[in-house]
Amino acid sequence: MKISYNWLQQYIDIDIPISKLSEMLTNIGLEVEGLEEYSPVKGGLEGFVIGEVKTCLKHRNATNLSLTTVDIGEREVLNIVCGAANVEAGQKVVVATVGTTVYSDESHFRIKKSKIRGEESHGMICAEDELGLGKGHDGIMVLDADAKPGLAAKDYFNIQKDYIFEIGLTPNRIDAASHFGVARDVAAYLLQDHKVNLQKPDVSKFKIDNKTRPVDVIVENNEACHRYSGITISNISVNESPEWLQTHLKAIGLKPINNVVDITNFVMHELGQPLHAFDLEKVKGDTIIVKTLADGTEFITLDEEKRKLSTQDLMICNKEKGMCIAGVFGGIDSGVTKSTKGIFLESAYFNPVSVRKTARRHVLNTDSSFRFERGTDPNITVYALKRAAMLITELTGGEISSDIVDLYPEPVKPFKVSLSFDNLDRLIGKHIEPDNVKQILKSLDIEITAEKDKVLKLLVPPYRVDVQREADVVEEILRIYGYNFIPVSKHVNSTITHYKKPDGHSLKNTISDMLSSIGFNEAMTNSLSKADYYNNLESFPASNLVHIFNPLSKDLNIMRQTLLFGGLETIAYNINRKNSSLKLYEFGNCYFKEDKQNHDPLHKYSQQQHIAIFISGNKFEQTWNQQEKESTFFEMKSYIHLILTRLGINEKSVQVEEFSNDIFNVGLRYLYNHKQIAEFGMVNSDRLKAFEIEQEVYYADINWDSMQKSLKANNINFSELPKYPKVRRDLAMIIDENIKFADISRIAYKTEKKLLRDVSIFDVYKGKNIPDGKKSYAVSFIIQDITKTLNEKYISKIMGKLASNLERELGAEIRK
Repeated sequence: MKISYNWLQQYIDIDIPISKLSEMLTNIGLEVEGLEEYSPVKGGLEGFVIGEVKTCLKHRNATNLSLTTVDIGEREVLNIVCGAANVEAGQKVVVATVGTTVYSDESHFRIKKSKIRGEESHGMICAEDELGLGKGHDGIMVLDADAKPGLAAKDYFNIQKDYIFEIGLTPNRIDAASHFGVARDVAAYLLQDHKVNLQKPDVSKFKIDNKTRPVDVIVENNEACHRYSGITISNISVNESPEWLQTHLKAIGLKPINNVVDITNFVMHELGQPLHAFDLEKVKGDTIIVKTLADGTEFITLDEEKRKLSTQDLMICNKEKGMCIAGVFGGIDSGVTKSTKGIFLESAYFNPVSVRKTARRHVLNTDSSFRFERGTDPNITVYALKRAAMLITELTGGEISSDIVDLYPEPVKPFKVSLSFDNLDRLIGKHIEPDNVKQILKSLDIEITAEKDKVLKLLVPPYRVDVQREADVVEEILRIYGYNFIPVSKHVNSTITHYKKPDGHSLKNTISDMLSSIGFNEAMTNSLSKADYYNNLESFPASNLVHIFNPLSKDLNIMRQTLLFGGLETIAYNINRKNSSLKLYEFGNCYFKEDKQNHDPLHKYSQQQHIAIFISGNKFEQTWNQQEKESTFFEMKSYIHLILTRLGINEKSVQVEEFSNDIFNVGLRYLYNHKQIAEFGMVNSDRLKAFEIEQEVYYADINWDSMQKSLKANNINFSELPKYPKVRRDLAMIIDENIKFADISRIAYKTEKKLLRDVSIFDVYKGKNIPDGKKSYAVSFIIQDITKTLNEKYISKIMGKLASNLERELGAEIRK
């Protein structure tokens, strides 16, 4: 949300440095996320001065140019070559001096000393569009005769510099979604040390001019519309807004439309109360009806989109049809246009839940819905109506032509809260003087109704929807008093908690630390994802998706079933920014709707925690002593084995399955105790194409929940370091090309369970001298006895058994 410093000063007389005010706003809970300098004229007319044309002669080398001398209040006049046909001696003009930046439409340029057709020029006499004060470019801008040479142009045109605060407004602080709301908080903070006067816009001069155009209002749905106020204004003239109003709106990023619509936007950003103006001629039957319409009713909104209404959508209707989606968006047929001569002005309080559901249903997020769905102030509808009506009559020449209609059958009651001074001191950790506490409460519109035995009875205004408990009131006092004034305790208390092993949190940190230490970066992606990713996907059926009832957008309409797509989005984002060599991991939950029939809604859904690992691009970048090397399937495999080893899982006990599906072109699946714990491989090219990724991506998915359950049976055993040496022996063999190394490893460990420590492959060959359908493997075996040194006879016996079993079970041909 954007807040203008100049606008803020209309309600509170402050002269505080911008940096200090930014810090103050952040300290009281209105975090300033950005700050920018703003000028209604681009560049703020810096470097432009008022000048007087002393002489004007035709250029000797160009008939369409003039040689002028211009007095800008300095000792020497400036020689300026001017191309405007209307330049004459004696004129008062605006001059862009050397070094000034001139902004023209979307371009800009810097004024330099130059020679134009042989004559020196030391500046530029400007037209309207070159100053940003209009669109005219037929000639230079000629000022009134009383303009003083040497005066800065920004002072002559009264260009007010402004500062715009970008406030990260949290959902619970909708009370501060206006300039007056922010001013109220600032005043509450400053009142602790200074006398500050908070000025609310005055509506005491509001008056009804006549009662010639009354409009009846009928509210059929009081649950969705608690309060509805309105008034008619006739004989208006719809035109452009005056400069002051346009400047206010432009400063906070709003585009001026006309004097009526601009006033409704102005009052909304001033007081936080959304308003809506209907063309009075479109209010058929001179009746406003607040109701819902039949399911499927078509309604065209201001953005020219045709929308189908739900029976839950509250509508503002006339006698014939709907005119506006209440609190969300107006209709295309009932808005204010240049031909509008009268309006019905609406100011209402709508049920936040009703507005929120309607806005989500139609994927609409407007300034009014933003406020209504978080809870506006039900007690200012009439006040805001008067404020807007007075401004509209002032700017349009109209007249108020009806009584104020105000339907409020059940007033929203303030929240009753008790505050104990003892609890206040205990929760804050410091004693705050009662008088200071009372002052803070009063400045926040919290009424003290009684005080007894160090306990205050309070009435909290209904617009503070987040302050309903004693702890909430304490928080309000503390944020205004200042968190920085609370001393930090020198004592740290902690409680030792016993966790059953394995401790999931500790294991997670262990694996995170390990992956980070070997060059991985941790990613955190959104648990909400896009349903389109799962179209026609067998591995993660769309029928198992958990859908969001009121999604924020079409791209965030389901809970993810896999971490893959969030990772691919991250990879695509990085590649598009020239960062193509990536090593990423993420811990996150995946969510599933169960296929089985179950009438208990709590058991229709499940979630699992997974680890996703991604590698793509180069493992090594090229340097003077190292060649560039791309990431491979086997690099990913090594990381998976590293994780298993770190968790204490012996890879000999892991069952391996090769597979491919619509996620992986080729992959391996690991099972432990007959349960899948991981799968990894090269991502399917169709998946990569959907994200416009043109390089290979290797992905691993580890079911962290399943992994932790498998670890429960693991015991950590310690043994003495071996004193006796290892022995390595190699076997070369010719085998069928469909036989995997895992088969060799499995047979080897089964053959020699006691002394075989490791099996590894160091050469694979297919080609000359090797029969078709065969391949040559060279495999090393590490043998060790921890109780003695092995002799050659015993080693040969072991190797003989290994060779014999490989020949018998795999048909291997041992090469001598």
